[in-house]
Order: sequence, then C-alpha cells, then structure tokens
Amino acid sequence: MPVGEIDLGGDGSSLSQDVGLQADVRSSAGITAVEGTINTAVDIACTRCLERITVPLKFDFVSRFVATESFGTSGEHEVHGEELDYDAIEGEQVDLTNVVREQLLLNLPQQVLCSEDCRGLCEKCGGNRNLIDCSCEDDELDPRWAALKNLK
Repeated sequence: MPVGEIDLGGDGSSLSQDVGLQADVRSSAGITAVEGTINTAVDIACTRCLERITVPLKFDFVSRFVATESFGTSGEHEVHGEELDYDAIEGEQVDLTNVVREQLLLNLPQQVLCSEDCRGLCEKCGGNRNLIDCSCEDDELDPRWAALKNLK
C-alpha cells in the first residue's frame, strides 16, 4: 500500500515507506478473519528531544468481522468476551486500508528514543541538550524544599 493511502492522524507520526501486507482471508460460519503481517517504517518524534526518527515496524495481526445482520436490527446486541475483537462488515468485502490503518495505530510505539543516552530538552530554555550545552542554572531550589536547605 502506498504511503499516501494511509493517514495516521494528527499525532505527529507518519509513514516513511510503503506498507507491506501479507494476509490470508478466511470465511466460515459467518465470520471473516483477516490474519497476516504488516511491515513498514514510521517517522515519529523522539519522546525526550522531539527530533524526528524513523522506526521500523513489523508485526502480526488478526482481525475478525461478522455480518451487520448478526448484531440485530435494533442496533443493540449483547457482546460476549470472545466477540470483543469482532467488527461489523456490510456486504461481502473488507476494506483492508481501514484494517491496516487501525493495526498501525494500535501498534505504534508509546515511547521512542533517538538513542538510549538521549538527554532531552532543557526545562528552562527548551534547547536540545544533545546538540548544545546550555548554560541554564540548575541551582534553582523549589520553594517547598527551602526550609530543608539549612538542615545538616
């Protein structure tokens, strides 16, 4: 799937290469299952310093679909534990673009570091401590702890 086909939303992450998808689609007993592997790379910001980095992603997934009629006509249907990962499908086709987008969003890393020793941003001036040695004073004492300063 080409990069431009999938929008990851406004959280600042974007695809940096086309999405490779290998999937099997099986249908039985009114349930359609899409099972496969997604392989791509995502452009995302480092959690500490906000520098953009490219992170490879490769993961397996399973998505299950049932016909809309299975949920009843009133729009209300009691869902059992094994049905929590089912989605409704209208007609005979599954839109794989939506499946891939959903799986990518679910598998984006929560915390990404450009390197293990990333120093992050300076709390005072906002400078990237990996690029500059800022001269901000770190001697400022939190007023809540000022009374303890004179204890020895």
